Amino acid sequence: MAKTFQLTVARVGQNFFDGEAASVTLPGADGVMTILANHEAFVSPLGKGDAVVVSAAGESFPIAIEGGIVEVSKNQVTVLL
Repeated sequence: MAKTFQLTVARVGQNFFDGEAASVTLPGADGVMTILANHEAFVSPLGKGDAVVVSAAGESFPIAIEGGIVEVSKNQVTVLL
């Protein structure tokens, strides 16, 4: 079983994903980044592009985003769009 982390991808009034994930790939302001379980804590702005969530079950969920912010802390990732 792959290591997982708690992931929330949301904007005001809309929740795109909330649950256990194996990875999330995001368009960062300085390039594409992939976050896995137990990643070191950081906060970063996001650019325009596609976010791809891979759930704990291995399902892939693409989400088109226009920008936002990601916060990683204590095996929890929050993406605010």
